[in-house]
Amino acid sequence: MEEAPHGCPGADSAQAGRGASCQGCPNQRLCASGAGAAPDPAVEEIREKMKTVRHKLLVLSGKGGVGKSTFSAHLAHGLAEDGDTQVALLDIDICGPSIPKIMGLEGEQVHQSGSGWSPVYVDDNLGVMSVGFLLSSPDDAVIWRGPKKNGMIKQFLRDVDWGDVDYLIIDTPPGTSDEHLSVVQYLAAAHIDGAVILTTPQEVALQDVRKEISFCHKVKLPIIGVVENMSGFICPKCKKESQIFPPTTGGAEAMCQDLKIPLLGKVPLDPHIGKSCDKGQSFFVEAPDSPATAAYRSIIQRIRDFCNSHQSHAETLISP
Repeated sequence: MEEAPHGCPGADSAQAGRGASCQGCPNQRLCASGAGAAPDPAVEEIREKMKTVRHKLLVLSGKGGVGKSTFSAHLAHGLAEDGDTQVALLDIDICGPSIPKIMGLEGEQVHQSGSGWSPVYVDDNLGVMSVGFLLSSPDDAVIWRGPKKNGMIKQFLRDVDWGDVDYLIIDTPPGTSDEHLSVVQYLAAAHIDGAVILTTPQEVALQDVRKEISFCHKVKLPIIGVVENMSGFICPKCKKESQIFPPTTGGAEAMCQDLKIPLLGKVPLDPHIGKSCDKGQSFFVEAPDSPATAAYRSIIQRIRDFCNSHQSHAETLISP
């Protein structure tokens, strides 16, 4: 059986499969039926499917509105600038799928092939999948309870024909709930490289981000590092920096020092970021000389280095 979520009543409990913490768990049906010894068969099916995906990255934050989808999109764009690197971007923000808009793919639809759902491609080496492609209108509300969200995430991981991919980036909603438990448990056997955690400098965001870090520790999800987004604003004319969101408790830097996790970098505010997202274009192309572009590129390189070093370590462990 897959590792139980935090708060699991246990397979032998009278509440097995019925408790509040059971909602969205891949093992819920089995526990409720008394057959808790067997895992959800989808876990093994997903493990097989993910053998062609070298690196799997989650983009997380306990707080909404800190720029997870924007960062996920630009991480995908940045990695895909190398034409020999195959990148996939999966949007599991079921209720607020903004990736189709940010990637310039609004109105696109998912097509079925003999090998599964086909991703929607931005470029030959950058594929995207989102529940947004399944809606008749971008204004349609997705009103689903946990089990249905869990089923959608299972289908994305098991039935999408990603092909041979170097990086799978998974954009998540804010919080530590159904979607997060589902993706971590379904990918547990396939190995997740780690999570990139987004925050903004102010304490009201950091409070929720600490909860996300706690979640990662509880489910044994490695943390690649933290990105402080919207970290100051540099005036394009006078070059003076202003703190739009003052780091009253020291910002991400102090939090990372306290919790002993890496700070990957700080991305300053730039109006061109929002404009490029609304137009569905890469910010790196729109504003190549922006301080935010330089910050993004530095962070992306650190993520790439992390993945490469962990791949080398894994290959050393399995070599004869």
